[in-house]
Amino acid sequence: MSRPRLIVTGADLAQPALDLLTDFEIVYAGKTPTEDDMVALCQQHDPVAIIVRYGAVGAKVMDAAPSLRVISKHGSGTDTIDKAAAQARGIEVRAAIGANAAAVAEQALALLLACAKSVVDLNTRMHTGHWDKATHKSIELHGRTIGLVGLGAIGQRFARMCDAMGMKVLGFDPFAKNLPDYIQPVDLDTLWRESDAISLHCPLTPENRGMVNAQTLAQCKKGVIVVNTARGGLVNEADLLAAVQSRQVFAAGLDSFAVEPMTAPHIFHNAPHILLSPHIGGVTGDAYINMGVGAARNVLDVLAQPAAA
Repeated sequence: MSRPRLIVTGADLAQPALDLLTDFEIVYAGKTPTEDDMVALCQQHDPVAIIVRYGAVGAKVMDAAPSLRVISKHGSGTDTIDKAAAQARGIEVRAAIGANAAAVAEQALALLLACAKSVVDLNTRMHTGHWDKATHKSIELHGRTIGLVGLGAIGQRFARMCDAMGMKVLGFDPFAKNLPDYIQPVDLDTLWRESDAISLHCPLTPENRGMVNAQTLAQCKKGVIVVNTARGGLVNEADLLAAVQSRQVFAAGLDSFAVEPMTAPHIFHNAPHILLSPHIGGVTGDAYINMGVGAARNVLDVLAQPAAA
């Protein structure tokens, strides 16, 4: 009797995760599977589970896999999975919550510090022979206010880092409970108005798409820093560029974008005071293992439950 099949929308999975999945035949979809690719693979293999690393899983893919019981995200963001379609078909959607929290929080901190200290600009100047000590002044973060949108595992870990640097931490998350005392819960209007820097750590939903835009940035202090290691769709990219160019925003550090991979040419390319990284906040050796193991355990947990009638 053949083993049940599991499709991974990627080219690999960490060995500790594979060690948990020895009862399954693993089918790799590659790093850039299209919807047509996934439909064909599902029709061929009829998987009981899909682990999502890259690409999207929508209704057409689900309909091509009648035995599918669980879609498990290799990470924390499930916006690339059609959750309404999954629910309608009795398919459970799980995320590896917290598996990459340390990695992403560290990336957010790196981008925040790089913006405040003009690390990239000064490095470029130094490599071309300049010595700007007499004219440059960086931003000291100690005593400044950081506003966090989203207080899940990543947001709270980042909040702890900011608190350790002596920053005042404001946070908005209507679902967060039992917050540590160094996070002051506020509404979004207060967060925009009072923050010296803003960092996004929330999932993308229809309600918050484009939440960082011309109107909200105009509410902020002049010279605010914006960091996004969450989802690119949270930011209206044209509005952010305009705010940076006008210096309403001092600098932006971005690890996620509306279209990924980023299209070329892009409005952010060669734009001063905008620091870019290719959505690698959660891409570390440790996080790769943690996310794979978390995704595998979620698959096993769902499949251990009795199938719905």
